Amino acid sequence: MKFHLFFALPALFLGVHGHAQNLDKGKEINATCAGCHGELGQGGSRGEYPRLAGQHAKYLESQLKAFRARTRLNIPMYPYTQERELPNEDIKDVAAYLESIELPTKWPVFKDSDDALTRLTLTERVMIIPRVAGNLANGEANYQKKCVTCHGKTGLGRGMFPRLTGQYTSYLKRQMDNYVKGERPHDEEGIGGLLNALKEEDMQDILAYITSLQEQQ
Repeated sequence: MKFHLFFALPALFLGVHGHAQNLDKGKEINATCAGCHGELGQGGSRGEYPRLAGQHAKYLESQLKAFRARTRLNIPMYPYTQERELPNEDIKDVAAYLESIELPTKWPVFKDSDDALTRLTLTERVMIIPRVAGNLANGEANYQKKCVTCHGKTGLGRGMFPRLTGQYTSYLKRQMDNYVKGERPHDEEGIGGLLNALKEEDMQDILAYITSLQEQQ
């Protein structure tokens, strides 16, 4: 669940801990991120850059700090996340701003009075991840067994656990491969964690199932 509190200027975001973040400042900071992740945090069209819009602020904060500390290796991200470039308060502001962006998964219904610019603006915000092939029954079974505790029944995640629904499939697969290869820590069970117990076809089926979840949003 998102908690939003908008004032006049500057716009503020009231998080679950009651600390207000400056959304206007976050939007300003995001201008740098937009070079790769898009103005609306929609990421790359082929999943080369992940979707950040609607992602949980606490998760975004943790990953930016992980890039800074090199506990999550990403050479291009490293210089941008250094404290002299992105202080902790700026991390909180940009994370709150990105979490506040909503990208619908259904095409808008236009009113007769909507002009061309309004229609274009509304359609630009729509983000529908294409369905991918896989055994949905097996994907659901494995998702419910391995993933649901942290990522939720509809893949929206919570707190420190990221949302998966609406994320690019190619990006998710790349991260799953990184976990299995030990290039990125996944959970408390160590390198790979729960994913090490899955076959390649099981992971593909989970991805197929996740692409079906956006229809429930």
